[in-house]
Amino acid sequence: MPKSTLYNATQEPRPYRVIISGGGTGGHIFPAVAIANELRRRQPEAEILFVGANGRMEMTRVPEAGYRIIGLDIAGLQRRLTPQNLLFPVKVFRSVRKAGKLLEEFRPDAVVGVGGYASAPVLLAATSRGIPSLIQEQNSYAGLVNKLLSRRVDRICVAYAGMDKFFPADKLVVTGNPVRTEIASGRRAEALEFFGLDPARKVLLVIGGSLGARTLNEATAAALPRLREAGVQLLWQTGKTYYAQAAEQAAPFRAAGLQALEFVQRMDLAYAAADVVVSRAGALSVSELCLTGKPSILVPSPNVAEDHQTKNAQALVSRDAAVLVTDAEAPARLYDDALALLADPTRQQQLSQNVLALAHPDATTTIVDELLKLIK
Repeated sequence: MPKSTLYNATQEPRPYRVIISGGGTGGHIFPAVAIANELRRRQPEAEILFVGANGRMEMTRVPEAGYRIIGLDIAGLQRRLTPQNLLFPVKVFRSVRKAGKLLEEFRPDAVVGVGGYASAPVLLAATSRGIPSLIQEQNSYAGLVNKLLSRRVDRICVAYAGMDKFFPADKLVVTGNPVRTEIASGRRAEALEFFGLDPARKVLLVIGGSLGARTLNEATAAALPRLREAGVQLLWQTGKTYYAQAAEQAAPFRAAGLQALEFVQRMDLAYAAADVVVSRAGALSVSELCLTGKPSILVPSPNVAEDHQTKNAQALVSRDAAVLVTDAEAPARLYDDALALLADPTRQQQLSQNVLALAHPDATTTIVDELLKLIK
């Protein structure tokens, strides 16, 4: 194995050491784990350390994936004046100092930032020490942290073309988003058996992201009688917060194949079973829809920075690869559109073909290629 370039140049060769920082939501965490898995596949002895934000979901999800993680006491700015905002500069200073100590102790050959609170102090500390650094931006509208750090890092891997309006063009590589490739490997017959569904009837999959989505859940609950009347089966991923209420609402319809699920572990089978998907427009969800080729109705969350989910959705809608329903329109319109699409196989096929053309099945491989170039 070749020597790494930063701390190891005058020492005996050792396994590569990489820090991956960021998190906050599944849209940051799952790509980060995909990058780590691909790096470990190629370099089985590589030492990989995650750095996250204390109290955020990465602190449990990353260890579940088999990796060590260290937490920083960092949080984002609130949109209104709060005591937490007054403490923000102090938390940043302390987090950058702690990140610097971690770098000195771990001596990474490179640092990867995937967005989220923890990526900022780690990338600031890394770039000030000359450690090769890479950003992975999932969305079609760049996050604030990544925009601020873009001139300091060495490489920026993005999911969409045209990101030079946010980042220096000479650092950009269009890779797509890291998605678990097995997400597209599910078989329909196995999926229908797994969920106990009737092969002769249409299946609608509703996913609101790892935390759930109030608008989707309320619209779906109201539509349960219509779905039963139409003979449509439902896989309804509610998220933890909404599950108890949704399970109670769906219970009378269970015999008709309408299921409320807190969290779907086997998303490969959920996608394989679905004829149509209703989803938020987070970067990970959009990338999975591209890879699986599923016709979809996207309902962007209005509660995200810079309305980036709407921009993610429009990247597909502009290519006739998805249908867009706004959050405000969803209570009145979502299930009219969903039932119409379920009844139109020709439109389903058109959307499927167009969204497949936007997929980047080799995204994770390409990102790790770029990471290894920086190290070597």
